[in-house]
Amino acid sequence: MSEMCVEEGAVAQASPFVKQIVVQLRAMDSYGTYDTWSDEKVLDPMILTKERRREIPVVGDPDEVVVARVKAYYNAIAVRIEQECGLMAVPMMNLSHEGFGRALVMVGKLVVVDKALRDVHRFGFDSLEKLDAEGEKMVARATATIEKFRAAAED
Repeated sequence: MSEMCVEEGAVAQASPFVKQIVVQLRAMDSYGTYDTWSDEKVLDPMILTKERRREIPVVGDPDEVVVARVKAYYNAIAVRIEQECGLMAVPMMNLSHEGFGRALVMVGKLVVVDKALRDVHRFGFDSLEKLDAEGEKMVARATATIEKFRAAAED
């Protein structure tokens, strides 16, 4: 992944969801590696173009860096849900060593996001726009579910 796929200045123009992913990725950097990196460089591994995806084997186990990216993605979804509805959202992820599992986001007793995870070692999005669209779509669905079942979400 030598060539960056996220253009300079893209994060400054991005949606609240994309900005929140950058916040989450930086929060997981316990060694300070990202301190000198631009937001675009921090976010770049989330973008897997067709060329980048071809470099990753079809079968493989995810390393802890990839798992951290998946966690950052679902943490960002949870934060955006909290921002939209004002209720605490809790992300949970169960993942096997082979990269299969499930990601949930709960608000109260209500499951608002339930996503099956497969081939996590190849987790990423074709472009920054697709990353943003997919995340905001999940947030919109979750907030609609919360409004429909508000009593369960407030428990």
